[in-house]
Amino acid sequence: MAGEPASRLPRPRKRFGQHFLADPRSLARIVEALAPDATDTVVEIGPGRGALTDLLIARCGRLIAVEIDRDLVKHLGARYAGQQNLEVVEGDALKTDWGAIAGPSYLLAGNLPYYITTPLLFRILAAPRPRRAVLLVQREVAARLAATPGSDDYGALTVNVQVTASVRSVARVSAGAFHPKPSVDSAIVLVTPLEQPLLGAAEEDGFRRFVQAAFSMRRKQLLRVMRELWVTDAGEAARILASLGLAPSLRPEVISPADFVRLFRSVRN
Repeated sequence: MAGEPASRLPRPRKRFGQHFLADPRSLARIVEALAPDATDTVVEIGPGRGALTDLLIARCGRLIAVEIDRDLVKHLGARYAGQQNLEVVEGDALKTDWGAIAGPSYLLAGNLPYYITTPLLFRILAAPRPRRAVLLVQREVAARLAATPGSDDYGALTVNVQVTASVRSVARVSAGAFHPKPSVDSAIVLVTPLEQPLLGAAEEDGFRRFVQAAFSMRRKQLLRVMRELWVTDAGEAARILASLGLAPSLRPEVISPADFVRLFRSVRN
């Protein structure tokens, strides 16, 4: 699509957390990591002015663009008038059932607003999940998503995402690549849902609360965490840990996602 004068483009709205990615190299990296082909349906969250949309339309069979900003919806409708493989959906990505629109098999790409990144991540990982998703997130969030047990970035968000998906950092994106320029750098991450998630859908809400509670005491020994949060009897708490092969002196910050699932199920039962 041909470029448009900046004066004719809808202005970024602060209340929607809009920072439009304008760096061609970063846009290309998102599409390369997503790797759509002519048979794929792609959901794009927050298409904005259409910079990423331009690249996705040329690569996929069907594109569903979910945009909350009414002015941008009008802009995209005019920009892509007559484009047969694009559907622009006006709505909040947190509330729109894009899975029902896209069907059982789809890919997802999006520049996630910083202020709703975590709930959007969990929304993306709710069934029916995309086969893979490429997301632009705040750099520190990207570090947390891809962190390993024992590292400084490892936390509740890491565990709650990694029980459902693998995460790989693709590239760093500087603040200067956006308009308007945000106060922090961002990063592109590839999120690939596991074929066999470690957690069942009915367990997800309880597990998230369980993990968040544990990380509120991330540097306390696991036996103390158990007694203060879930099992008041010291002998029973020690028995559960022994049955799982987890040392009482371990701390939540070193427990793997798989071991958190085992611990959650044992405590719940």
